[in-house]
Amino acid sequence: MFVSLNPQITDNILWRGLSDLHSVACILWSIYLAWYLIIHTKRSIIHEEEGRELSGLLIITAWMILCRSTSNRSIGRRRLTLAAVITLLPFVSWLYIYVNKEMRKSWPSHCKTVI
Repeated sequence: MFVSLNPQITDNILWRGLSDLHSVACILWSIYLAWYLIIHTKRSIIHEEEGRELSGLLIITAWMILCRSTSNRSIGRRRLTLAAVITLLPFVSWLYIYVNKEMRKSWPSHCKTVI
């Protein structure tokens, strides 16, 4: 949020340190979740709560790295495209899963009340 309101905040050493710390924590937790899923997954990763959490964590990590690397550089077409893909990925994946009736049948009970 701060980056969208004030892009120059990425030059602040405190923001960079917190961003790096957050990214490292996300990467370490992603490694743990991936390891857990490799050992314990019985169904598709999307059907496992940890798999969905891992997907969200990877999106957050990519977004933090993108914000961290922007700084004073011009946004450029590649970065803008990457930002749009990262932003739209959860919506597109949810839509795919929602439209696919075979996947919906095997959803956990707490996910069946989704829109």
